[in-house]
Amino acid sequence: MGLWMLLLLHLHLGVCVSLPAPSNVSISSFNMEHTLRFLPGLDTPSDAHFAVQTSSLRRRNVWRPVAACSQLTAGQPCNLTRAFKDPFTHYQARVQAFTATQASPWTVSGQFLPLSDTVLGPPEVSVSGCGNCLLLHIGVPTTLGRLKDIHRQLVLRVQRTRDGVEFTMSVPYEEEHVIGYLQPGVEYCVSVSVTSFFNTKPVSSQPHCALTSPPPSRRSLYVVFSLVAAFCALGFLVTGLVIYSGQLSFELLRERLPKTLSYVLLQCQTGGSAPVQLSDCSSTEEQL
Repeated sequence: MGLWMLLLLHLHLGVCVSLPAPSNVSISSFNMEHTLRFLPGLDTPSDAHFAVQTSSLRRRNVWRPVAACSQLTAGQPCNLTRAFKDPFTHYQARVQAFTATQASPWTVSGQFLPLSDTVLGPPEVSVSGCGNCLLLHIGVPTTLGRLKDIHRQLVLRVQRTRDGVEFTMSVPYEEEHVIGYLQPGVEYCVSVSVTSFFNTKPVSSQPHCALTSPPPSRRSLYVVFSLVAAFCALGFLVTGLVIYSGQLSFELLRERLPKTLSYVLLQCQTGGSAPVQLSDCSSTEEQL
């Protein structure tokens, strides 16, 4: 009886601890996307799989399996974003290797606090000129949606391309900002990073460059000059037409006026069919 017990105990120990435990279990996070990575133990068979469980410090010794990470292969990462729901809670994870007949000891990770241990990546940025200022548009990454209620700020690093002069400013996290008091027609580059009271691991965006006010192109100048010349020519043409019409009217008046006066005198001398009063004729002669 004692021999059978020793044999069963030996088989049980062989099944439980014969596989080497995974190593280098670590949790990394970027923009609140949490990923567990590990390495298989030395001499782990190629047909071995790996299972992941998580636990929070609020419920010590209560380990919950991660359904999506119950049949991992060697080196395959595990997404723990859904498992680590509360950004203010400390978590741990552990990994075990197993085959159909064997299992390894669990390897436990260090403590992980989502809010402070995640790396805040840069937001989506676009820059456009607005005269002597830059208009900055900020897009919030979808993975940061759960942090909307947490106070955050933007750190703007503005650099003038011409000579490298730069300055830094902190502004509230809003979708649109105006960077004013800049030189018109000058190119500036803006890099943006996100900070919060609980996190000091920001990553700056790539520089986004724009002119405060784009200089007019040569084509635009040609169009402006052409329009000015056309309006000037039209003005000269209208002025010439007015002067010519005035002169023509004066010449016609001079040609018709003597004929009219001669007709009036003739009527006064002959009496005509409708005699004109003598006083009228006399006054007409005096005027002539």
